[in-house]
Amino acid sequence: MHKRILACLLMLGLSACGTGRTSDQASAPPSVLRLATTTSTYDSGLLDAILPDFELGHNARVDVVAVGTGQAITLGENGDADVILVHSRAREEAFVAEGFGTERFDVMYNDFVVVGPASDPAGIAAQPTAAAALAAIAGAGLPFASRGDDSGTNIKELAIWRSAGFVPSPDEPWYSSLGQGMGETLQFADQRGAYTLTDRGTYLAQRENLPNLAILFGGGSIDVNPDPQLYNPYGVIPVNPQQHREINAELAGQFVLWLTSLETQQAIGAYGADRFGQPLFFPDSQAYHQANP
Repeated sequence: MHKRILACLLMLGLSACGTGRTSDQASAPPSVLRLATTTSTYDSGLLDAILPDFELGHNARVDVVAVGTGQAITLGENGDADVILVHSRAREEAFVAEGFGTERFDVMYNDFVVVGPASDPAGIAAQPTAAAALAAIAGAGLPFASRGDDSGTNIKELAIWRSAGFVPSPDEPWYSSLGQGMGETLQFADQRGAYTLTDRGTYLAQRENLPNLAILFGGGSIDVNPDPQLYNPYGVIPVNPQQHREINAELAGQFVLWLTSLETQQAIGAYGADRFGQPLFFPDSQAYHQANP
């Protein structure tokens, strides 16, 4: 897949897809890349850690819009982003199939966990699956905070509820549908003594500001998470320039090559390990797997 992107770039007459800048690049004003992505990549601090390398190496400025996956996809459909980095596989594949994106590329993964009050009044820590954990919360009528924003996390949460044979209504007094990002939802849960579903990376990055929350289902690391349904892959997709003339297809292609390159993948895999004792994301690109069979 990387060869295909590189071939397309070469056909467009691009001769420098690497990270080094020429003297002309250094003196030219930076080119702007509009990146629509999820709140988890922003709230976890990952983008702040890795994007300066791309900006410096490509004489670029990345304008990040961090929203839910559904909103990020809509931005791409409307031509308001050049590339999207999201985490809802079915929605991503539909985005490409409908002609809004050129191709999807694996980038990284982490997992989801259920957090809540350390006392765990619903007893979800003893449950065998995430669906059973959410069913226990509903059965006890205990507070649950949903992002309610059509994000990848919200889509996953609703899928787990369906697996539990229950679809909660915002009219339920115990169920709060917030329409907020992950950071805000975690703060709400912390303040209200509520349970919520979160990606592990954002929770770990925000944990010091969440004194009343603990991981209650999903274990201490992805290796011991008992439920495969909580696997959380991320993909990057350049927006199709045939749909919108203003798309910066050249820079979007360079961004995909950079993001999925071995060097950047190694940076992604190292992020957070020193501070949290485990990475917040795990590399998953073709280039990474080829170098680490």
